[in-house]
Formats: sequence, structure tokens, C-alpha cells
Amino acid sequence: MSAAKAEVLRQLHVEGPMLVLPNAWDAGSARIFVEAGFPALATTSAGIAFSLGYPDGERISRDDMLAAVARITRRIAIPITADMEAGYGQTADAVAETVRRVIDAGAVGMNLEDRMEEKHLIHFSLSVERVRAARRAADATGVRLVLNARTDAFEAPEIPRDKRVAEVVRRGNAFREAGADSVFVPFVGDRDTIEQLVQQIRAPVNILGTPNAPTLKELAALGVRRVTFGSAPMRATLGLVRRMAREWKEKGTYGTLEAYGIPFAELQKLFA
Repeated sequence: MSAAKAEVLRQLHVEGPMLVLPNAWDAGSARIFVEAGFPALATTSAGIAFSLGYPDGERISRDDMLAAVARITRRIAIPITADMEAGYGQTADAVAETVRRVIDAGAVGMNLEDRMEEKHLIHFSLSVERVRAARRAADATGVRLVLNARTDAFEAPEIPRDKRVAEVVRRGNAFREAGADSVFVPFVGDRDTIEQLVQQIRAPVNILGTPNAPTLKELAALGVRRVTFGSAPMRATLGLVRRMAREWKEKGTYGTLEAYGIPFAELQKLFA
């Protein structure tokens, strides 16, 4: 079952329309996205951390993150790719163990970042070796996990701004050669840069969908193959919760509940 789901997810990266992956933080949010008709989903590491009352950045344990992923995969039939940040350990062995446990949790894809805790980028050669270790570990299980290798070069203070595109391309192509199925480049939103990355990285490119980025239609026209949204859906949901709380406290009214609440009976049916 997992091997078949992994193949479905892989094909979605290379065939048909651009893959749009909403980021779920629990089984409930995942079910809402499934209802909307998406063929696969991603998780959000920050969203899961926030839902447990912690900041992002591997502040919750690998066990807690995997438990959250497993709660989603148990209730959702379509392929799930898990955001496991920098792999919960800098070494290649640590990344390999995380990969094995992601597959055990029922996910068939995984994000792997090349920066830990907003520090400098992990050294180039080690970053490549970590991707290679992830690929080997996944293949050894018989499930060809879809590996989405992320580079944070656009946010790396040690990389001069005029060198960042070249560094992203260098890392992206090296990650592809090491076994990554796609390359995730966050922190970029302008059309010209995105077009450069799509043309120069020899792998499906994942861009973050944000209010400052081109529309989904425009990204597809640029050749982007995958779009995710990170923690934005979860943060928007928390924004709604804060709006409700402030309305109750300051006005004593219920307008937010009336405007946005999904009827109880509808959710009972959805989650049956």
C-alpha cells in the first residue's frame, strides 16, 4: 500500500497539472483539504508544533512530530508527505533513521532542510550526503519515499545576496543527483528568480505559495511543478481563533462564529 502511494505521489510531481499540496497539521484539517479535492497532502512542521504549544524549529521531539503525522495518515487515504525539518539530527545516520520512521508512520514523502535552527547552512558536502543517506534508507524499505530536498540559501546570512541564486542551483542539482525527487526553494517570490530556478534546477521545483508570490496559475505557467503553503493555513486558522476571542472579550458578540463556523452535523458526516 505505501509503495503504491509513494509511486502515485511521485507521478504527481512529473505528470499532469502542477501539484498543489495544502499543509495539514492534524487529521481534521487534512480531512477538510481532502474534501476540497486535492490528490495528496503535505504536513506543516510549524503548524504541528504550534498546535502543541511550541515554536517551530525541531522544538518538539521527533517522536511527537511522527505521532502527529501518524494520526493524519491513519485517517487519510491519499498520499501524505511529512515535513521533518532538518531530519532531527545533523548526521547522515540521523537523517536515515528519521526516514525509516517516517515510512513507519505511514507517510510516503518527506521534506529535508539544509539548515538547522535558523543557523548557517549545513556544509555543502554534508548536505548532499544527508540527501543520499535519506534516499538509501528509503529504498532499503521497499517504499521509494518522495524526497523533497529544501535549501534555505535565500535566507542564509553567510551567502552574499548576489550569489544566492547560484548557490540554490548548485545545491538543488546536487540534491537531485543524490536522490532527491524535487527541490524546495522557500523565501523567493519574484517571477524572474522563480523562472531562473525552474530553468536551471534539473528537478521539479517546489515554491511556497504566499500572498507575495505569483498566483497558482502564474506559477504553473513558469514551470513550477509543486506548490506548498507551509504554516500559513494553520496561522490563518489561529488568526480566526484570536479574532473570535477578541470579539467575545471586547464586544460580547458572536459574529465570527456565525460567519465561519461549519455546522456540527456537517462535520459529523465529514469525519464519519
